[in-house]
Amino acid sequence: MLDVVARTGDGFEIAAAGHRIVHGGARFTDAVRIDTQVLAELGALAPLAPLHQRAGLAIVEALRAARPRLPQVAAFDTAFHASMPVVAQRFALPQAWFERGVRRYGFHGLSYQYVSGKLRDLPEARAVRRVVVAHLGSGASLCALLDGASIATTMSFTPTDGLPMATRCGALDPSAVLYLMRAHALSDDDVERLLNFESGLLGVSGESGDIRALLASARPSARLAVDLFVHRIVVEAGALVAALGGLDALVFTGGIGAHQPIIRQRVAEAFGWLGVECDAARNAAGEAQFHGARSRVGLWNIATDEESIIAAHTARLMP
Repeated sequence: MLDVVARTGDGFEIAAAGHRIVHGGARFTDAVRIDTQVLAELGALAPLAPLHQRAGLAIVEALRAARPRLPQVAAFDTAFHASMPVVAQRFALPQAWFERGVRRYGFHGLSYQYVSGKLRDLPEARAVRRVVVAHLGSGASLCALLDGASIATTMSFTPTDGLPMATRCGALDPSAVLYLMRAHALSDDDVERLLNFESGLLGVSGESGDIRALLASARPSARLAVDLFVHRIVVEAGALVAALGGLDALVFTGGIGAHQPIIRQRVAEAFGWLGVECDAARNAAGEAQFHGARSRVGLWNIATDEESIIAAHTARLMP
């Protein structure tokens, strides 16, 4: 990438690099300039985001080696959720474990920050206060926004919790893990591989973790995987509506949320009891606003842009 910029940049030079770092832990509740100490602290969080943290930090380290003087900024997927009240952060574990960082952090925060800002910029959406955002992709989560701030979300201590995803299981009784280890002699590495790489849509379907392949498949197991995905979205979204005390808008984003109208329609129709009315034609056309004329809840399709949020954080922290 550096070579390409040098050859084709027409005289432009890279002034700084911004990175998406998934886990900021309890300390990093805002973007931060990266130095050796910060890098070490973020590395210690790798077990909390095993699919992402080391890979993200490897890019930081490679760029430090190539351009030692280049300012680098870490923007965190967890930081946006620092606004959650303590009851939304706590597990029902002793206080000592909360103080050691065992809490609900939430993820996809860069995406939710973008969507929150986008809603404020849309004149027809500025009046909405209570919003559920569905970031649906190979990683999937939901977030409850109250006046643009996160008050609850489905992912928690790690990105494995919450909705079933492409290969991640989502919410699971913790005693099921103990059972797998004790009764079936699975090691911790076995369990980590099962929960993160062999479960979710792939595990249920036995076919694929790609929603496009499952929607095109006639196999009952593929239909079951899609049904389970939609069911869990609806159940978890219902809980977030309760936390908000009502719903003004339901927003879809992410690779699945922005590009799979059938998933949007099925979720929206499940909330007919809330007065949600989906305009099927507008939804199928991928329009940003796709609620019906009589809908009491706004329906939105907003393509996320996490890179713009990372760039804004990086520019803000430039020397």
